Amino acid sequence: MDYLLTEEQNMIKELTAKVVQEKIIPVREELDRKGEFPADIIKAIAAADLCRVYIPEEYEGMGGGCLDICLVVEELSKGCAGVAVTYAASSLGAFPILIAGSEEQKKKYLPLIASGEKLAAFGLTEPNAGSDAGAIETTAKLEGNEWVLNGTKVFITNGGEADIYVIIVMTNKEKGARGASAIIVEKGTPGFSFGKEEDKMGIRCSSTRELIFDNCRVPKENLLGREGTGFIITMSNFDHSRPGIGAQALGIADGALSEAVKYACERVQFGKPISSFQAIQHKIADIALQVEAARALIYAVAKMIDSGKQKSFSKESAMAKVFPSDMAMKVTIEALQVLGGYGYMRDYPMEKYVRDAKITQIYEGTNEIQRNVIGLELIKENKRKKK
Repeated sequence: MDYLLTEEQNMIKELTAKVVQEKIIPVREELDRKGEFPADIIKAIAAADLCRVYIPEEYEGMGGGCLDICLVVEELSKGCAGVAVTYAASSLGAFPILIAGSEEQKKKYLPLIASGEKLAAFGLTEPNAGSDAGAIETTAKLEGNEWVLNGTKVFITNGGEADIYVIIVMTNKEKGARGASAIIVEKGTPGFSFGKEEDKMGIRCSSTRELIFDNCRVPKENLLGREGTGFIITMSNFDHSRPGIGAQALGIADGALSEAVKYACERVQFGKPISSFQAIQHKIADIALQVEAARALIYAVAKMIDSGKQKSFSKESAMAKVFPSDMAMKVTIEALQVLGGYGYMRDYPMEKYVRDAKITQIYEGTNEIQRNVIGLELIKENKRKKK
């Protein structure tokens, strides 16, 4: 389908696809097996200027928006979701600076992220605070001209590899969620260290580590926005990023579909390709239907966000994550079935697509939590109509 992308957006897709073919596919199996961070691939992505797509032009970016990020993430995920989430997680760390950063903060950090010289990361999740983000225990206390951070973040994508971290902390516990703030912490700051590398089921080449703060002191001016606006920044950040998780799931599913079609046309049973069997044709058709429906939803939501015409889009953003990620989990299993026993073997990329798909239902807010968001927003809309 022609989604009427701009010439620049089509160029972004083509350029990303080229990186996937030349740099990712030849090594993705080895990176997955070893759980090795794809440093050289990230350099290639940066060299292709793909880290610039969502950064405003005044900070050395290309001035693109949510759809541009989704296009890159979708294409990268067709090759390897671990590489894709490394790229996407850097934007997750950059967006709070775009949303709430001072001009000085933007000039200091955004050009470094745009060039790919520095990766970013976002730290919210803790051992006792996942979906219940209001339960975070990491604190920051103002002492003179410095914030002193203490606590631990877990499951942080790009942990240990990123240089720029936006950390959500409690600066006033008595205020609950309104006592949370966002603070920038740079790698190498005394008192800031990393835990072990997590051994994951999927997205294995991405880095997932603990962030440990032990009397970590950062300058007072590292506060993002006003004190107490940490959760506002967080929710706005996720509203912008969740279509990107949908795009990751879409890329995984589309990659699995391509592998299933290719195998069905090549695999011969009973004297003819299995693609000639109606059972296989229907299975492939059902996968394609769901993939295209997910793409239409993601692109539509991303375009709506980029238009700036709708101030609140939590419901739509949640939808753009839930449907594609649930779809990816279902269709990768069906695509694997097309390959039969071969799909179960690591000689083929299909089993990796299945393993990688699962995380898209979990991170950046589980799909159960996203359904809460969608349902509550619909109820609020109904109440407003009655007034």
